[in-house]
Amino acid sequence: MKIKSFIRQKNYEPTELITSSERYKELAQIGAEIRESRLEKGLSLENVVMLTMIPQRLLQAIEEGDLNELPEPVYTQALIRLSADAIGLDGTELAKRFPINVNQVVNQPTEKKVISNPLRPFHLYLLYTGLIFCSVSGLSQLLNINTLQARNISTAQINKTTRPVAANVTIGDKSVEIGLTIKEKSWVQVKADGKLKYEGDLPKGSRRTWQAKEELTIKTGNAGGVLVSVNQQQAKQMGQRGKMKEMKIAARNRY
Repeated sequence: MKIKSFIRQKNYEPTELITSSERYKELAQIGAEIRESRLEKGLSLENVVMLTMIPQRLLQAIEEGDLNELPEPVYTQALIRLSADAIGLDGTELAKRFPINVNQVVNQPTEKKVISNPLRPFHLYLLYTGLIFCSVSGLSQLLNINTLQARNISTAQINKTTRPVAANVTIGDKSVEIGLTIKEKSWVQVKADGKLKYEGDLPKGSRRTWQAKEELTIKTGNAGGVLVSVNQQQAKQMGQRGKMKEMKIAARNRY
């Protein structure tokens, strides 16, 4: 902050250009004066560093007149002022003696192709991490889709195998009667004219009869274990063993 403040408030504004050799010569004289004064007061470079917060290598470069180790002239001028003030010299007067402008020919820079820097290991790491993340995300989505499709197929197969097969039978009488003979224990549901008459397991050897004015509906979970007789006709097996089936028997006068 002190250096920037000095630059803003500097009183030295050269009106003519000077050469680099003159700057080296002036810096050598200024540095010698600062070094001599510091040693007279018994101060070390470390002491000046603590007073000015200027890096020791820059203080040493000023005292040795090493212009190559110092920053731009305007900043070097500020360093001279601060270091001189710290050891009791008139820093402003010393800084004014250090010239800023240099009479030198500046060669026009030739146009060169700019080659972009290759990717550093850290950039490659980020790139690889991104690729891995995208790959894992894509694979996860693919697995989720396949899993969902497999579940849908399994559900469809289950529904297909467990959905009862309906069979509609129309008879010529004005009412309908069915008789059930249970060959194997089976779950049975019976509705007469839309009303539930029975639902539950019937043990092997059971015989049951139901009547309806318009329609009887029988549903079973083991079609191969149930024999159905319509209006006391010959009993027939409802379907395959272990399969669900639904049968609707309607009287003709319903239509």
